[in-house]
Amino acid sequence: MAEMISLEEARSLVLSKVSVLSTEKVPLLEVAGRVSAEPLASDIDVAPFANSAMDGFALYAADIAEASEEAPATLKVVAEIAAGESFEAPVEHGQCVRIMTGAPIPGTLDAVVKYEVVEAVEGDGKTGSRVAFTAPARLKDNIREAGEEARAGEVVVEAGEVISNAGIGFLAGCGAVEVSTYRRPRVAVIAVGSELVDIAEVPARGKIRNSNSYALAACVQAAGGLPTIQPIVDDSPDALGAAIGEAVRDFDFVITSGGASNGDFDFVKPVVSQLGELLMTSVNIRPGKAQTFGLVEGVPVFGLPGNPAAAYVGFEMIIRPALRKMQGYTHFERPLLKARLSRDVKKKDPRRIFLRATLYKDDQGEYVVAPAKNQSSGLFGVIQRSNAMVVLPEGLGAHTAGTTVECVLLDVAEELSI
Repeated sequence: MAEMISLEEARSLVLSKVSVLSTEKVPLLEVAGRVSAEPLASDIDVAPFANSAMDGFALYAADIAEASEEAPATLKVVAEIAAGESFEAPVEHGQCVRIMTGAPIPGTLDAVVKYEVVEAVEGDGKTGSRVAFTAPARLKDNIREAGEEARAGEVVVEAGEVISNAGIGFLAGCGAVEVSTYRRPRVAVIAVGSELVDIAEVPARGKIRNSNSYALAACVQAAGGLPTIQPIVDDSPDALGAAIGEAVRDFDFVITSGGASNGDFDFVKPVVSQLGELLMTSVNIRPGKAQTFGLVEGVPVFGLPGNPAAAYVGFEMIIRPALRKMQGYTHFERPLLKARLSRDVKKKDPRRIFLRATLYKDDQGEYVVAPAKNQSSGLFGVIQRSNAMVVLPEGLGAHTAGTTVECVLLDVAEELSI
């Protein structure tokens, strides 16, 4: 096992050790943002009948083909159709029907003209009135055809497709009540450190609140997983071993924070090695060099550093892709975008560095990225105010203001290619 590996090697290693989870049937509304595990077909034509795309008058386009401002075409209104109603009697040439949005087009009428351009010349524009048209209409104007969006039996969502919010509405119209999707991974989040106390407790001198567990649990939720914050574990190999041993029996993935480095009280590596197979101990990035990964009873166990920024970078760049793979997603990396640096940045560490930053557009519409001035790995507030990370590649040197750099977009879905 290599002592230090690249980020790409680390991500590839972890992805190779996780598998797509089993499927489950869930109510339609619960599948938004998730992956369909099977092709989904419509049970009817969508739309099920030709209907009006707006409030107006349904007619034969040929009847007003010569209409103009100087010589309007006049038709008799023989019926009114509201949404949810229908009109089955024949409509003759020289006649029209007042129709509401969504109402079925009667018989062989072949165009709809919107209300705003029609003038009542006798009556009020309702049944029995005569109305004037001052311009021609094209065939099928403002008509939604039957089966325009889908035909009965046609596959409307492919297996492996991510279902969007609009897709929920589409599937609802196609008769999907439940959808087969991949199970969301159950993730145990374990904070390690004798200095930690619960967030409801005011910490005494030498103690700090267990904020990491909440940040990581939120990251798990954002990745589609189901997090459970476990009790704080003291800096003891026996306590940590017991906590991990119990977690792998009930969860699909285990994340620890703290104790992943090489200090006197850092026990994640020896414990994972003792309980199972240790596969990774460090990654060539900053923050987040100390990244421990292994399998215990076949369950992935990932040890993140205790510093918030280091844990966050490790999660975003390595753990999040793994959790997505377990749910059937096929895109694993956040989109990258090139932007100009807002200020000079010195690079004194040869590792690949991720700077927390704010990405925005300047007055010329060009992307600019402003790295936070305080890049301490112990700060959560900087991450809260960041929407991107500047990537400084391996090697030493300075990056001056205006230099083009790559940025990882933290608030854009992996499916978007930029």
